[in-house]
Amino acid sequence: MKWHHLSIEQVADQLTTSIDSGLSSAEIDNRIKQYGYNRIEQAKEKSPWQILLQQFLAPVVYLLIAAAAISFFLGDVAEGIAIIIVIFINAAIGFYMEWQAITSMNAIKKMDVVQAKVIREGTLLEVPSDEVTIGDLIYIEAGDVIPSDARLTETRQLQVNESALTGESLPVEKKNILLPEDTILAEQHNMLFKGTTAVQGNAKAIVVGIGINTELGNISEMVMQAQQSATPLEKKLEALTKKLIWLTVLLAIGYFLIGFFKGNSFLLLLETAIAMAVAAIPEGLPIVATIALARGMLRMSKKNVLVKHLASVETLGSANVILTDKTGTLTENKIKPTTIVTGKQTYELDELKEVVDEDRPVIDKVFLIALLCNNAIIHAEGKEIGDPLEVSLLKWAASHQFSLQNMQKKFPRIDEEPFSSDTKYMGTLHKKNEKFIVCAKGAPEELLQKCTHVFDGNKTTILTDNKRNDWLRHSEVLAQEGVRVLAFAYLETTNHPGNDFLQHLILVALIGFIDPPQQQVLQAIDECKQAGIKVVMLTGDHPSTALHIARKIHLTEDGVVVNGKDITDWSKMGKEEKKEVLASPVFARVTPRQKLDIVTLYQENGYIAAMTGDGVNDAPALKKADIGIAMGLRGTQIAKESADLILKDDSFTSIVSAIKQGRIIFENIRKCIIFLLSCNLSEILVISTAAFLSIASPLTPLQILYLNLVTDVFPALALGMGRGDATVMKRPPRRSEEGMITVQDWKAILIYSVIITLSIAAVFVYCQHYLQFDDHICNNIVFLGLAMAQLLHVFNLSSARVSFFKSEITMNPYIWYGIVVCVLIVTVSYLIPSVRSVLSLQPLSWQIIMLILMEAILPIIIIQMLKRLKMIM
Repeated sequence: MKWHHLSIEQVADQLTTSIDSGLSSAEIDNRIKQYGYNRIEQAKEKSPWQILLQQFLAPVVYLLIAAAAISFFLGDVAEGIAIIIVIFINAAIGFYMEWQAITSMNAIKKMDVVQAKVIREGTLLEVPSDEVTIGDLIYIEAGDVIPSDARLTETRQLQVNESALTGESLPVEKKNILLPEDTILAEQHNMLFKGTTAVQGNAKAIVVGIGINTELGNISEMVMQAQQSATPLEKKLEALTKKLIWLTVLLAIGYFLIGFFKGNSFLLLLETAIAMAVAAIPEGLPIVATIALARGMLRMSKKNVLVKHLASVETLGSANVILTDKTGTLTENKIKPTTIVTGKQTYELDELKEVVDEDRPVIDKVFLIALLCNNAIIHAEGKEIGDPLEVSLLKWAASHQFSLQNMQKKFPRIDEEPFSSDTKYMGTLHKKNEKFIVCAKGAPEELLQKCTHVFDGNKTTILTDNKRNDWLRHSEVLAQEGVRVLAFAYLETTNHPGNDFLQHLILVALIGFIDPPQQQVLQAIDECKQAGIKVVMLTGDHPSTALHIARKIHLTEDGVVVNGKDITDWSKMGKEEKKEVLASPVFARVTPRQKLDIVTLYQENGYIAAMTGDGVNDAPALKKADIGIAMGLRGTQIAKESADLILKDDSFTSIVSAIKQGRIIFENIRKCIIFLLSCNLSEILVISTAAFLSIASPLTPLQILYLNLVTDVFPALALGMGRGDATVMKRPPRRSEEGMITVQDWKAILIYSVIITLSIAAVFVYCQHYLQFDDHICNNIVFLGLAMAQLLHVFNLSSARVSFFKSEITMNPYIWYGIVVCVLIVTVSYLIPSVRSVLSLQPLSWQIIMLILMEAILPIIIIQMLKRLKMIM
């Protein structure tokens, strides 16, 4: 129903209610039964069991479970138990971090019960807002949260802050008028909407929508319908895991078939095939990735970013477009005076210290009018009451040492003409001794008609028609930049000016007001540009206001703004037309549905989209985006529920810090995977080389698992805790289609593993054929040699562009801690008889230990030489 297009009598008739006395008590119960309570159901929170189960729903975990099952089936209990322990450690870390995030979210939630004022049977009552029903007559006054959607019946200077719903920065003046049927939401001035706040005046209205059948409810429904796809990291890890599964199956089947046709023992073939399968699976990858993400989560928490899901940490690092709301995200969400126009010149607010001498009396007069012609109050504890624009005038005057209390004592008010939507100005009359002072402010086009003179600092001069038109042109120029302009005027006289005291006024100045950009936003956007990240403004505000802010923060220079009114149906647009629309960095007058569509369109064009916002109108897009970022201080509850990250300080710069952490984490995880896969591939090559040469397998499945879980995991963990390099935010984002491991990476993995294998194989052949060591000793030389070679292999992940001894790997203390821990574990494993027996370890002479060290050191020397020769990266 287009309630804004109906007269109030038609609305009352449609809903069978009274404009004067509201509903009867008996009717209330019937309507609550018919329409239900005025509630919007919130998304059901995940239970601890659901969060725990989610930690097991990943292909790499399925692979580990299959490996454990096969181990138990073949009687390798120790091996099966080891794999199960790995799975549960990974799940415990992921569960703990996500449960902590949920606990923090619950602490942020506000549990206040909102009361609503209703008129029933002619009596004003206060009831819980969820008991407000269709047809109720509600009474609203300054400070009230609107409990439902309603059609206004009468108003008295009512202004409503609708920024959370529409993105409009300034309070909207409301009145009982008839509007065209196609009036957009932001311009429905005869309607009230659930969740918005009255900031001035009072009104009565008939309830036309409750619960889910409100504008707020429609947005909540869009949030529930918006489907969030898997994060880029989850997609890439899943793709990598599938490749590893196929590699594992192919290697095992290939080896098994070749051995079978050679007539080898079936049991030996099966055990060796399993050994190869275990070697192909990087058992430590889930733990390493989870801990790297968890550490990033903790780092972000210290930088005022609450992360609700582990994988979201890395996703932000992949983002190549940030779609951001304007009000409260890029701007302060506080109206402030920014520009003063006098008869001499125009000043920006921060230039007032440099005012020319002739204008100093003008500025002082402006402060006098700002304080006296003002109904706002700021209490000692900081509570603000009244029109936000008037509050901003009080703060501005106070910052220049002008006291409201002193002015009110000096110039007590004796009369007032309040602001109205018809006159568009307000005035107050004051008396000091025998002198009367009139102060006025209002819309320039109206107040200038009441002015006959202009104050220029030294004297007053006649305001001619030409001068009046000049002042109006100044006002129009500011208005076109999205600035709200008020004229300030006064009159001093020894005679009482009478009841109609707003006559023959003296014009003093024009003041422009705007919701200014946050100070640190400009630097943050510049950093995003350096990092190759596109920043796009999506706002429900007026196009001129959006453009003014966009220019202030260097978001655009060409002045192109896409108006949501002009976008009727995306489906009718061609591919090129859509791309042309997406090229604009500023969208104004966009609806919540359009924000959701724009996010979807960017995703369909290959972007990893981050969406920031704080209002109800941002919630559907926040949920749909690859990464949703809500404001913690100003954000509405529905926005926080829909987001993946919450900025506890509402600072746009925190997003840049989070992006940096995300990029570092991805690079760290990529290095971990390269390290783990090159180690695992070297194990596969060692086993397969021995198998194809019909030599007994030099490694047992349990020894391979030990290598993968001990000597591989700790160095990989250390890589995952690296701080990254200084250029991480000076590089463009990764391409969305680029896999976790590139072709160049696979080439490096192959070279690394071949060199490690050749070193191990050379020593193995030397010991077996020339030194005539038995198979058990040769097995130990291969096992411990691989353990040491893989430990030292971590240093091969450093860049060849810097000195080996000053690289990010060598300077990472966690690398050294990891190596020391691994050496201690291997030593302890050797010294404990039961563990030594399980791992098939033999007593070793110093000669054997030297051979082990030689096969461990040789690969790092060869690889570093190849890097210096630029044969590998």
